Amino acid sequence: MAFPSDLEIAQKAQLETITAIGQKLGIDPESLEQYGRYKAKLPLSLINEAKAQKSKLILVTALSPTPAGEGKTTTSIGLHEGLNKLGKRSVVVLREPSLGPVFGMKGGAAGGGYAQVVPMEDINLHFTGDFGAIEKSNNLLAALIDNNLQNRKRTLGIDPRTIAWKRVMDMNDRALRDITIGLGGTGNGIPREDGFNITPASEVMAILCLATGIEDLKQRLGNIYVGQTFDRKPVFARDLKAQGAMALLLKQAIMPNLVQTLEGNPAILHGGPFANIAQGVNSVLATKMGLSLGDYVVTEAGFGADLGAEKFFNIKCRAAGLSPSAAVIVATVRALRYHGGADIKEVNNADPGKVTIGLANLGRHIENVAKFGVKSVVAINHFPTDTAEEIELIKTYCKERGAEAVLSQGFAKGGAGMTDLAEAVLRVVEGGKSEFKPLYDLSLSIKEKIEVIAKEIYRADGVEYVGDSHAALNRIAKLGLEGLPVCMAKTQYSFSDDKALRNAPTGFRVSVKDIEIAAGAGFVIPILGEIMRMPGLPETPAAEGMDIDANGVISGLS
Repeated sequence: MAFPSDLEIAQKAQLETITAIGQKLGIDPESLEQYGRYKAKLPLSLINEAKAQKSKLILVTALSPTPAGEGKTTTSIGLHEGLNKLGKRSVVVLREPSLGPVFGMKGGAAGGGYAQVVPMEDINLHFTGDFGAIEKSNNLLAALIDNNLQNRKRTLGIDPRTIAWKRVMDMNDRALRDITIGLGGTGNGIPREDGFNITPASEVMAILCLATGIEDLKQRLGNIYVGQTFDRKPVFARDLKAQGAMALLLKQAIMPNLVQTLEGNPAILHGGPFANIAQGVNSVLATKMGLSLGDYVVTEAGFGADLGAEKFFNIKCRAAGLSPSAAVIVATVRALRYHGGADIKEVNNADPGKVTIGLANLGRHIENVAKFGVKSVVAINHFPTDTAEEIELIKTYCKERGAEAVLSQGFAKGGAGMTDLAEAVLRVVEGGKSEFKPLYDLSLSIKEKIEVIAKEIYRADGVEYVGDSHAALNRIAKLGLEGLPVCMAKTQYSFSDDKALRNAPTGFRVSVKDIEIAAGAGFVIPILGEIMRMPGLPETPAAEGMDIDANGVISGLS
């Protein structure tokens, strides 16, 4: 019998009411803002800073992924199920899926197999409307900018050539990357070049995920850098009096979302910045909510540890005062084959030789996580094509580097297949072996911070500044933003800025082409190599296989 699809498993699940899920965390049903029977918003009043400091935070990250992904979300959910199987009061805190990947490559992003969050269809589609609110808030600022250009009586004198703010939509649409707006006559605005980013790349998304409350949210929104006037004075969103209305559109979106796993355990989903172009982690508020309501929080950071984990440690943990107790590095045999030289079409073919070569990639991630003072466990996310010999190679390699490697079978077995991993993680957590510290000091210059990451995490020989990066560095200095952390934007498929350099490359330099200012979020974004902030659909989009019948039954999600 064929293994059921993710959607088939999710559709057969017997869900508990969201009030029952809330009661497992001690939440009065009257406190929940319900979105139907199985979803709810959590009021920020439930956050207890003192309790949050006592709970244990576990980060799930990964080796450098293949284009198919390696299953961090599945592993995060499975580990949460496994901890609950062991009698621990655990909460999993994740990002919300973006419609871009759902209809593009992935087909869904709510976990997989028997390690999923549900209601899966709702989560993968519009959920509670957070992404729509972020999109509208972002685009309100864009409209206010163009209105100010048009309004000669109340103009700020913004130079249209310097406007850094783009519109967003939550869809992969390459035709919108570079556009011209304001055509059709004087009543239609000022003609200028513009473009769209995907919603998870919006600074509003980054701000929502770092804000500590409504007042902080408004201040951060007001700090958004828009561009310059003709006499080269900086213009911020607060100069357009935009922050109040922008925050108003986010009054529900700032509240974390409560759902459940297939085994009826609480799950919190909130925010969804990508890790290759943004910070790649869920919101500070969601994480603190989980730490307030549970004793253990399992959370994940996007793509490999060189991206999501680095930003989780250097940006989120620093900003929120978080101190993770352990990290889980997800590895797959097929990814190691890929890094060992296998073609993407051959990654399901057993090849111990290629696994042996590809282990260098995993080893580098283990070393990198240790540089933050965090002890890691390696989760071998199991696939049917794995062989016992290849699995043993991974376990031996990791043991030699001081990291226990454990077979992870949440996809096929749910929580029952994750208790071994849960026990290994608990050994690290309860042993108090982690002493978290950021990689760099904020007093360093922006160039120094970039070079620390490039050399320590990527293992680059150096950094080259090309194109608009020199002007950007001058602009950052003039704005007094040298003290901000950096949020690197680069390919997820390589430690370098060239996706073709797999495994653990050496002898390369990275190129910074530009540095975007995200003053509201509280970081700057160096652009390394070729990176897209508005993806395109693949040749065969996942959307082509999706449908809904007359009874409302959905097919094609995964």
